[in-house]
Amino acid sequence: MYLNCHTYYSLRFGTFSEIDLLELGQAHGFKTLALTDINNTSACLNFIRKAKDYGIKPVVGIDFRNGAKQQFVGIAKSNNGFYELNGFLSEHLHAKKVLPELAPDFKEVFVVYPFEQVLQLEKTYFKDYEFIGVSVDEMKRLPFTMYKDFKTKLVLQQQVTIRAKRDFNAHRLLRAIDNNTLLSKLPKTEECLETDVMYSKEKLKETFQNFPFILENTGALLEQCSIHFDFGNDRISQNQSLYLEHADADFERLKVLCKKGLPKRYKQPTQKIKDRLQTELKTIREMNFVSYFLINHDIVDYAKQRGFVHVGRGSGANSIVAYLIGITDVDPIELDLYFERFINPYRSSPPDFDIDFSWKEREEITQYIFKRFKHVALLAVYNTFKYRAVVRELGKVFGLPKEEIDKISVGKYEKPELDEFGHLVLKYSKLIQGFPNYVSVHSCGILILDNPIHYFSATDMPPKGFPTVQFDMIIAEDVGIFKFDILGQRGLAKIKDTLEIIRYNKPDDPPIDITDVETFKKDPKVNAMLKNGKATGAYYVESPAMRGLMQKLQTQDYLGLVAASSIIRPGVSDSGMKQEFIKRQRDPERRKEGHPVLLEIMPETYGIMVYQEDVLKVAHQFAGLTLGEADVLRRGMSGKFRSRAEFVAVEEKFISNCRAKGYHDDLIFEVWNQIKSFAGYAFAKGHSASYAVESYQSLYLKCYYPMEFMVAVLNNGGGFYSTEHYIHEAQQCGAQVEAPCINNSDHPNTIVGDIIYLGLGYLKNLEHYTVKRLLTERNFNGPYQSLDDFIDRVAISIEQLTILIRIGAFRFIGVPKAGLLWQAMFKLNTGKPHTQQKQLFRPNHKNFTLPELVSGWVEDAYDQMELLGFSLFDYFSMVNESFKSHIMAKDMKTQVNKPVLLYGKLVNTRYHKASNNKLMRFSTFIDRKGDYFDAVHFYHVVEKYPIHGIGVYECFGKVIEEFGFYSIEVIRTRKLALKPDPRLN
Repeated sequence: MYLNCHTYYSLRFGTFSEIDLLELGQAHGFKTLALTDINNTSACLNFIRKAKDYGIKPVVGIDFRNGAKQQFVGIAKSNNGFYELNGFLSEHLHAKKVLPELAPDFKEVFVVYPFEQVLQLEKTYFKDYEFIGVSVDEMKRLPFTMYKDFKTKLVLQQQVTIRAKRDFNAHRLLRAIDNNTLLSKLPKTEECLETDVMYSKEKLKETFQNFPFILENTGALLEQCSIHFDFGNDRISQNQSLYLEHADADFERLKVLCKKGLPKRYKQPTQKIKDRLQTELKTIREMNFVSYFLINHDIVDYAKQRGFVHVGRGSGANSIVAYLIGITDVDPIELDLYFERFINPYRSSPPDFDIDFSWKEREEITQYIFKRFKHVALLAVYNTFKYRAVVRELGKVFGLPKEEIDKISVGKYEKPELDEFGHLVLKYSKLIQGFPNYVSVHSCGILILDNPIHYFSATDMPPKGFPTVQFDMIIAEDVGIFKFDILGQRGLAKIKDTLEIIRYNKPDDPPIDITDVETFKKDPKVNAMLKNGKATGAYYVESPAMRGLMQKLQTQDYLGLVAASSIIRPGVSDSGMKQEFIKRQRDPERRKEGHPVLLEIMPETYGIMVYQEDVLKVAHQFAGLTLGEADVLRRGMSGKFRSRAEFVAVEEKFISNCRAKGYHDDLIFEVWNQIKSFAGYAFAKGHSASYAVESYQSLYLKCYYPMEFMVAVLNNGGGFYSTEHYIHEAQQCGAQVEAPCINNSDHPNTIVGDIIYLGLGYLKNLEHYTVKRLLTERNFNGPYQSLDDFIDRVAISIEQLTILIRIGAFRFIGVPKAGLLWQAMFKLNTGKPHTQQKQLFRPNHKNFTLPELVSGWVEDAYDQMELLGFSLFDYFSMVNESFKSHIMAKDMKTQVNKPVLLYGKLVNTRYHKASNNKLMRFSTFIDRKGDYFDAVHFYHVVEKYPIHGIGVYECFGKVIEEFGFYSIEVIRTRKLALKPDPRLN
């Protein structure tokens, strides 16, 4: 009966969810409802999906508005009508066009013009599908207009935006936030009415007793509407179902690709490999996943043709087909990957392929996908109102002072301190918290469909220029739309850039086949770097935690790294199984303590669950669950379910099955708690293996081309550590690192032999156009010969030139910086603007006789800290104190449980909340020789001895040891004073 209902996806306007709307309709006894959000279709699919649970026939449409002004409401007669509405809205959203007063010529859509709009337009002609919408309030006016006689065109348009006064107040606050205005100044035209509620059937009959045909017309209109999508178990895949002209051609193409890839991957394929290939191909065909594999292959093949490096991750990495056709470089036979992990008869969704590209190349890949395939869009994600953000917004709306808003947002207040408006901020912040704020773009999801995108949703056009649907991943999967994950990361960019840098810095070296991972895995030098934690700069293995873990595990091979990549994740770590895994890794006798059944299921990980596959194996083989039920556990751990009901049902069956097998409750609940601890964190083994492949590629490059590799790391924004620390690492690798130079530096960092010249881009206040002019002139007309030569050739202000002089960019001249600064002041003649146009004739420069002006290295260090954000000079040399008797990091192993004093430059520090809810800190330092040592600050010293940024610290504490890894338990720390800046004396 209601044609114009809003949810909170009418962004910053509506006040409740689509489920709340269905509950409201059910409570009032209505059998049909039309959801018509304002310029948005985010809730439509879920509204259709859930409507049957409430005994309601769903109808969907769009409330077309310019701002808050309603133009008309479009209601879809059918799926085709929904397609028309979505296309029309998308056209205007993409071009940011104003919506017209009159609707276009729709074929499968009913159009309802609000009564007020009809009066303003004085509209008298209505097409068959056009109607006049009258609300309960407007019934008072209808009898006094000519439209009372338009009996076949009048319908009920009672807008439903709120449920009660509280919703109306929240609505007004949302409108004030949207208009960025004080609540007291919000225009009435921006609000809905207090009467925009859902009335009972009796109220409607009473109101329209003199015009009963209005309700009859409304019912008849809704009766003609029918929209249907399949969801859940009834769904069919909506992804592009064919790659070529028909399914047989697709399958032949996939077989040819596998046949071509087989000898490249396996020089002597065993019968086991051939059998598995045939099994996979048969299953992929039966489950209609052939096109999914071919589309992913197409994307990867394009990347290879362009010379891009990629990594294929996700559950699809368990597939030998994916390995043979080059989607992934993970060998499922070598790793004994569980094929049923991602394709089994109980699973209707295709396997996950997370394909990583360089962050520099991802946009080109995305553009290729949009050009290559017909029906493509990006997936959306909802950004919701977070509590603190709502407090700040409402504080501004109520006009509270900033100090009070700050107190409320961080919870530093007592309720009696708050005035009336403060209490209102608290009250409505809790109500609005979690409402959708705006629709954004999913980090990596791309949809490639059979049907046009607008068959399912309207699309927005974000700044990157790719159409984006208005629903999220959960509803997409429910309706049979499965995303392709195209990600960008810096690790791959480092690999590719290293290869390019090697080509120009060491042109005589033979080319490197970076895909030859099998060779890298067996290289003893590369494996020694893993074992000794020498992985700074290498993707995924460089953090202090990973460095420490690899030393504890004595990781020195590929399979060990695969395990390490997974057990460091919170699921395994928090359950205590990380510690047990390390013990069993180091002590073969302890492995015998594992339960025989678990040891048999997971011999490689000593009977300990490490990967998602292990959970499936344990659920299936230990507890006797079916593969489908086991997959429910896996999906539950990944957070890919709507409710916990199915998860709880599987939990109950897990426990009852185990009891039936005669297991003791202690064992049952120990294993079940391990499974639960994985929730949201467990890695698939193929996922860990993909990371390990990339780590080996990075480590190989660092091992044999360390300086070139570190330049690539720096040029791609570093990683876990600061720029300063990566520069230190480059120096440890033998590089001579030089400050920016006008003749040798580019915008990024460059390397010539063993000398790394820092990029001009590091100079914080050097303008982009100054760098561009400097480099363009040098590229066309050669190196600069002197300060005069530079000034003649580059248009530059005295402020910009000062930056270059202070950083030492003119040091090749051999004149002290102070002297150059004075010369620059005289020569640039700062009273006159310097022309931007190239001079036809070079002026004669005066030479000034200046007294000898000398600056020392300490002054240079402070200039570097100011202009670069770090110094190239050794921090230990800058300390202005005497060092007491102390040990070095390498001596810690001889001082276990003894109090020691170390001096270290801070590398990294982070807080950690312990199980007792108290705050700890973990810090990493390097000593004067560049060796790492780690420190643990327990809660009683965290506040007493804080860490205040980069510098050299005196660290006094007790040496502790865990599995051969040594660290210091801090008793006290103190930051040492540096030599003062001589210019301030």
